[in-house]
Amino acid sequence: MEQLKIVASARQIPGRQVTNQELSTMMETDDEWIYTRTGIHQRNVVTTENTSDLATEVAKKILTKSGVSPESIDFIIVSTMSPDSLSPSTAAIVQANIGATNAFAFDLSAACSGFVYGLSVASSLLMSRYQRGLIIGAEVLSKLVDWKDRTTAVLFGDGAAGVLVERTQDNVGLLGEELRTFGAKGDNLVAGRFANTNPFSENISPLDPYFHQNGREVYSFATREVPEALQAALETAQVMADDVDYYLLHQANSRIVSSIAKRFGQPISKFPTNMVSNGNTSAASIGILLDELIESNTIHAGQTIAFAGFGGGLTVGAQIWKI
Repeated sequence: MEQLKIVASARQIPGRQVTNQELSTMMETDDEWIYTRTGIHQRNVVTTENTSDLATEVAKKILTKSGVSPESIDFIIVSTMSPDSLSPSTAAIVQANIGATNAFAFDLSAACSGFVYGLSVASSLLMSRYQRGLIIGAEVLSKLVDWKDRTTAVLFGDGAAGVLVERTQDNVGLLGEELRTFGAKGDNLVAGRFANTNPFSENISPLDPYFHQNGREVYSFATREVPEALQAALETAQVMADDVDYYLLHQANSRIVSSIAKRFGQPISKFPTNMVSNGNTSAASIGILLDELIESNTIHAGQTIAFAGFGGGLTVGAQIWKI
C-alpha cells in the first residue's frame, strides 16, 4: 500500500536581525517586557527580499538536498498570508524561478495553520494521482506590521521553510489529522484588509493593512482548541499521546506552548521551541522548526511526530506523522 514520505526539508531566514533592545528605541517597550510575555528575544526581517524570494530559496535547497529535478515536481503549494501579490500567486513565481515546468502551483491562505493545511491538501493530491510535491510556508510579515504598535510589532518575523513529499512504499506517512475553522471568531486576528474604492459603493471601507489581534482571546482559543484537535488526530491515527516523540506547534508564544503541553499531559521536553530567535513566522514556523530539528538529528527516521498549527481564521490544524 502506497504511503507518503517527507523526503527533504529546508528553511530560509533573512539576515537582518531585530532585537528587543532595538525595538525599545522605536516604541515604549524593553527586552524583559517582551520576553516574559512571549519568549521572544529577536526576530529576522527582510531588507531586499519578498515572500517569493524566501520561498524560492527554500525550494532550491530542497531540490539540492533531495537530488530531485525541478521538472519532476508535480505541484507547488505555498502557504502564506503575506504574498508578493494576489496574482500571480507566490507559488507561481516560485515555479518559474526554479524551472518546475511540469508543476501546477497555487497559494493557500490559512495563516498560522497554513503549513498543516498545505500538507493536508498535498496528501490528498498525492494519494489521488500525483507523485511528488513541494509544500512551503513563507511569510514576510514585516510588511503587515505597524512598527509603532508594541502589541503586535514585537511578535512577528519573516522566514520560510518547506518539505518535499512524495509517494512511497515505505511504512511511513500521515497517520491522522484534524482540521477546524472558527470563522465566527475571525475578527480576533486580522491583517491586510483592502479598501473598497469602487465608485458605485455607498460605504467606502478603509484600507488597513496592519495586524490587529485580541491577544487574550487568541491565547484562550489556542490553549483550548489545540489539545482537542491533537487528541482527535491521535484517535484517528490510533496512536497514544505518550508514543509521540515530538510535538511541533506553531511558534506563536512560549506561554501558549507551555500551556498546551500541560493541558495535554505531556512533558515540555517534547515541545521544542525556537521563537526566541525567530519570533512568530506564521505559516513558516512549523517548517522552520522541523528543518532545524532534522538538521540537528533530533528528529530522524522512525519517529512519530505531531504538528499543530493555530491562528488567523480562526483555524486549527493537527496531524500525526511517522517520519
